Amino acid sequence: LEDGFRFIAQPAWATVIEFAPNPAGVTSAAMRSAIEEAGLPWRVRDTATQIEMLLVPAGVFEMGCSPSTQSACQADESPVHEVTLSQPFYIGRYELTQLEWKRVMVSNPSFFQGAAYPGSDNRPGERVSWQMVTAFMNATGFRLPTEAEWEYACRAGTTTAFHGMPSQPNGFDDESLLNGIAWFGWANAGMRTNFVGLKAPNALGLHDMSGNVAEWVSDWWSATYYASSPATDPTGPAAGTGKVLRGGSWRYVAELARSSSRESAAPGFAGDDLGFRVARNVVPTAGAGAPAAAPPADDTGTTPETDAAEDEPASGT
Repeated sequence: LEDGFRFIAQPAWATVIEFAPNPAGVTSAAMRSAIEEAGLPWRVRDTATQIEMLLVPAGVFEMGCSPSTQSACQADESPVHEVTLSQPFYIGRYELTQLEWKRVMVSNPSFFQGAAYPGSDNRPGERVSWQMVTAFMNATGFRLPTEAEWEYACRAGTTTAFHGMPSQPNGFDDESLLNGIAWFGWANAGMRTNFVGLKAPNALGLHDMSGNVAEWVSDWWSATYYASSPATDPTGPAAGTGKVLRGGSWRYVAELARSSSRESAAPGFAGDDLGFRVARNVVPTAGAGAPAAAPPADDTGTTPETDAAEDEPASGT
């Protein structure tokens, strides 16, 4: 037992920050219970890269179309279907930052850096193609979440168009409330990315799932995949021409920030509103890339509040 939490195992790659789910971070009692039942530490750092990750428990959810009050779903979000994720996994608490990218890949492809964009280490990495992200994963032993894992983690127990926040714990459908959880659209985001972690997290403690940069996932995109996807641990079509992107971005309108919204792009495309967050199995799979060398002790990239005074939130927040 650790602080009353029945702790069973610690991933070999992880350094524990908090064993038991903190109610201030995991606001859903159901999610806290599921995390505790998994017997795994809730909040960890990947020891090699110092990237902070949170546990997402196994579970069942309804995947697909969740319209907002103002916007209907697109055809590729249907049919709504029940999905079982049979294994817990870890996912980045924040979108991968520019600093975290540089620690592994050295060069920084992001547009929003330099003197014009102070504090860029705490902004999400962008202008990274799916192929570039694959190279990062091979170097670190991380992986991208599947599309189903991403939506389950984003929803965090909600069935609404947008995940919850403290003032709307059960989620919400009204796009006018989106300011509370997402950087989206030019007016709200200030025509740029913003520091990760400044908006309210969802009920699992994950930030920026609905905005800042759109996030690559591992699946190929298909408009009709939902009609025939496996009910348990779906991983997408075997092949395709575009990879799925999830979550809103600073360029996207509000309707594209819905939890069920799906976009896609060619694997070689790198846009200034496209980034990602890492995922990792509890036990690394065979063939995973060797971990990168440990970065310096400085942890600027995983403390989004650092230098926040340099980058005041855009108007409208």
